[in-house]
Amino acid sequence: MSVSSRLPLPKVPFWAQILLGLVLGVLLGWAARSWDVAWLVTTLDKVGSIFVQLLKLAVAPLVFFAILVSITNLRKVNNAARLAARTLLWFMATSLIAVAIGLTIGLVTNPGAGTGLTPEDGARPESAGSWIDFLTGIVPTDVITPFTELNVLQIVFMAAVAGIAALKLGERAQPILALSESVLELLQKALWWVIRLAPIGTLGLIGNAIASYGWDLIGKYATFTADVYIGCALVMFGVYPLLLSVAAKVNPLQFFRGAWPAIQLAFVSRSSVGTMPLTQKVTERLGVPREYASFSVPFGATTKMDGCAAIYPALAAIFIAEIFGVQLGIADYLLIVFVSVIGSAATAGLTGATVMLTLTLSTLGLPLEGVGLLLAIDPILDMMRTATNVAGQAAVPVIVAAREKLLDHEAYDSAHASPIDDEPAGAPSREPQPAAATA
Repeated sequence: MSVSSRLPLPKVPFWAQILLGLVLGVLLGWAARSWDVAWLVTTLDKVGSIFVQLLKLAVAPLVFFAILVSITNLRKVNNAARLAARTLLWFMATSLIAVAIGLTIGLVTNPGAGTGLTPEDGARPESAGSWIDFLTGIVPTDVITPFTELNVLQIVFMAAVAGIAALKLGERAQPILALSESVLELLQKALWWVIRLAPIGTLGLIGNAIASYGWDLIGKYATFTADVYIGCALVMFGVYPLLLSVAAKVNPLQFFRGAWPAIQLAFVSRSSVGTMPLTQKVTERLGVPREYASFSVPFGATTKMDGCAAIYPALAAIFIAEIFGVQLGIADYLLIVFVSVIGSAATAGLTGATVMLTLTLSTLGLPLEGVGLLLAIDPILDMMRTATNVAGQAAVPVIVAAREKLLDHEAYDSAHASPIDDEPAGAPSREPQPAAATA
């Protein structure tokens, strides 16, 4: 048989590549821990760390230009203010449902009981969040420090101010907007190359987690870990499909077919912002107009945190209260709901939710040493939390677009049929002409 007549090798889908990396990572991590292979542990750690560093490398400029461009792109959409308000309301509504689920699971399971952990096992975090810190920390003292220290919340503030100013300037701001759009496309292209390395990054991150923590650590936190995963699963596979079916009147299975690559990447990368280009891509492939998706997805990547800012702090507050012997009352549970719905921007789309947790604990008056109890297990929890975050960041734009009659149903129904692996970051999406908004 000649070379030209041979059958081409089947292309491995992106989700299958990540799954393969996940399986190999578990096996290599288990082998490294079982036989104490130090060089393999180091290799897995370096592979995972380099992947995360590459993702974080573009975070600061990506957030700035994504928010700036997304705000200015709203001028191309009919009823932009209405769309922005509806998006924010749906973000808050789903966060409210998520925190209610977290509180319910925590009250039923008592995750802090019988763990063997004591207050002495905890340690105060190096930095803690409070409402004063949160409110005063939004405004930067200069324009350089937020980028060097990766303060995403301050970067979002500056980008929002710049975007609104550009809208006010009109045509005079067009050269800056053209440059911003080009820079954003360049950053997305570069980050897309990093995203293609996700299977290798998955192998390193998962392998290092297994090699470093094993299953012994999870034993002490078994109930709490199960609670976080079950709570996130209920939101991701229960609440979102129900809302998609009832509020958007679309097939939820189609949503997961289209959004699954972004959810997978979020699970292994533990970064909503790092996943943002892929989240926006799958959201557009699900039929959401680009002008609206370019606003809602970056907005969601920095504020829409059902996993990190709703389910997790609710469960963590109950867990820590039980460890320290503090009795929570109705007023405390209402405070948890308030902090989760209003303060989610404190997480700012970065890996981990320590700031959000310290903000919740300080509001409730719980000991901040409780944060130290959860830091060891945090990487394992953060994978599921971030996957839930990203699922919500894609689901809400679909719901809003469907209710405003902007959703391209043909694109939505065929989203799973078109592979996204080879599509360049700057490729045009199929955009329907925006229709008049309905009540």
